[in-house]
Amino acid sequence: MRPSRALPGARVAAALVAPVWRTLPWRTLGAAAAVGLLVVGAGRAVGAGPVETLYGLRGAGLALALGVAFLLDDPARHTTAPVPVRRAVRTLLRAALVTPVAGLWWAAVLLLVPGTVRPPAGDLTLETGTALVLALAGAAVAVRYGDAPEPGRSVAAALLGTAVLAPLLLPGHWALFVPPNDPGWTAAHERWARLLTGAAALCAASLHERGPHGQSRSVTSPCGTSGPSRTS
Repeated sequence: MRPSRALPGARVAAALVAPVWRTLPWRTLGAAAAVGLLVVGAGRAVGAGPVETLYGLRGAGLALALGVAFLLDDPARHTTAPVPVRRAVRTLLRAALVTPVAGLWWAAVLLLVPGTVRPPAGDLTLETGTALVLALAGAAVAVRYGDAPEPGRSVAAALLGTAVLAPLLLPGHWALFVPPNDPGWTAAHERWARLLTGAAALCAASLHERGPHGQSRSVTSPCGTSGPSRTS
């Protein structure tokens, strides 16, 4: 008899949906989402104006991004058996499972804000999407170049620090956090779009596992994040 062939990558990836779903950091993501809803809901309760509402929405997006920083955490990274699926596929699977939930959450956040004080939804969605992709890119970089099984805390801390310092340190011609009535609103969101493109490129470049001499590897653990596991 011929030895059985490995399942095609797509079928293996499909078979991983249930185990990957179970290993996602739902508690962390849920806590982050709850904080974001509370921030926006509190603003509505006290009758926040347009500027306060804008900051509340940005804070909600940042809260969820801090949760996404934990998306690639895998406590079993060095103990589970390897599977023949590229880490890029499994990382994208984790992101794909979370994306619809994040989309529904963001829609609920926007609906909490009265239309009279709501900033342009499309532009705020661009800002939030960029923050989420930056968080995922940071996690992907940490997984590729580090050995920690759970780099989420470090990534979240770096993201939070960047969000706090960026408005203070960025020069005027690179301002990102501007109010809707600012003449530079459109230009700022063109910069947000470029930042999103750069973050996506960084994430894509960090999806391949490094080998012992800098070569990429594709056989990794089944939880959707790690490199070849150690069983000793």
